[in-house]
Amino acid sequence: MTLILGGVRSGKSEYAQRLAAESGRPVLYVATATAGDEEMAERIARHRAARPAHWRTLEAPTDVGPALEAALAGGEVVLMDCLTLLVSNLMMEEGEGVTEDRLMARVTAELEALLEACAARGVTLIVVSNEVGMGLVPPYPMGRVYRDALGRANQWLAARADRVVLMVAGIPLEVKGGPGQAGG
Repeated sequence: MTLILGGVRSGKSEYAQRLAAESGRPVLYVATATAGDEEMAERIARHRAARPAHWRTLEAPTDVGPALEAALAGGEVVLMDCLTLLVSNLMMEEGEGVTEDRLMARVTAELEALLEACAARGVTLIVVSNEVGMGLVPPYPMGRVYRDALGRANQWLAARADRVVLMVAGIPLEVKGGPGQAGG
C-alpha cells in the first residue's frame, strides 16, 4: 500500500494516477466524493476527465470495503481518492453531535474493511489523503473533530503502509519505504 499525503493542490491525485498507470495493471478508481453543490460537481467532472477512459470507477462515499469486495477481480491496482472525503462523509452521517472517538471508530472500521478487501484479492492499494496537521486550528468544534480524526486516520494508514509520500508543490517527498529508505 502507498499512502500519498499533501495539502490542497499539491499534486496528490496526479501523482497517484501516474503511479497507478505506471503499474501496467488494470486500475479500479474508488471515488469517495459526492456532488453536494455545483462547484463540487465541476471538481468531480475535472477528476473524471483527467483519468484514463479504460480505468473502471467505483463510486463509494462510504462502505468502501464491501463495495470493493463486490467490484474487485483481483490483481488490479486500487486507487482511492480520497480518504479526506471519506472521513468527511462519515462525519456528516454522524451529524453535529459527533465526537472524535465515535468518528474514529467508524473511520477505523472503514479502513480495516478496505485493507481486508484488498488483501483478500491481492491488489495493490494507493490511497490519497490531505495532510491537515500543518494548517490552522478550526474555530468550531466540528472542524476540530474532523481535523483530528483525519490526522489520526492518516497516522493509522501510514503505520500500515509500505510507502508514504508527501507531495509538496507537485514534488513527491519519500517519507517511508521509498527508494533508498529502510521502510520504516
